[in-house]
Amino acid sequence: MMRTMICAAVTAVALAIPATAETWTLDGSSSRLMFGSVKNEYTGEAHYFDGITGSVSEDGMADLTIDLTSVETYVDIRNERMGEHVFGGIATAGLTAEMDMESLRALDPGESVAMDLDATLALLGEEVPVFAPIYVTRITDDKVMVTSQELVFLATDELGIDGGIDMLKNIAGLDSITRAVPFAFRLMFTSDGTQS
Repeated sequence: MMRTMICAAVTAVALAIPATAETWTLDGSSSRLMFGSVKNEYTGEAHYFDGITGSVSEDGMADLTIDLTSVETYVDIRNERMGEHVFGGIATAGLTAEMDMESLRALDPGESVAMDLDATLALLGEEVPVFAPIYVTRITDDKVMVTSQELVFLATDELGIDGGIDMLKNIAGLDSITRAVPFAFRLMFTSDGTQS
């Protein structure tokens, strides 16, 4: 689901640029993928990944990589348990999408556009289709920001992490952990320049 959101962002960026030989690179220091969880029915918590890299190629192929080891739950031991039990020691997840570069012309600086994104999230050997409404803003000629227009929900069973969530619940002695996970994101992209 994380990948889904990232895919959406990358796609938006690719669509928002002119149909020229221009590529875009994700600015990881200004980008973040957020998600939430609810335990014991009433306790909500916010978490995020900030280890995100990616690019959009000149032919519209968007590719994002999420560093699963960058998960931040604000509890060190929980970060470790997420990596071991939920992600199974796997270091990364991926999100991909193919953009129709002719479907949207370049945005002028200061302009924004809303669009829908279909992407594929690759996590733990599973490929999960993701649909996400996104919002794309051209900050300057060479900077684009992509954000989720609304929360995106992914189910832990389709992501293949139900067993890991069960393990976390048992280790922590919890009655429940929600199985529908909300995600949101902020992704900043910088142009690599137009190739002749």
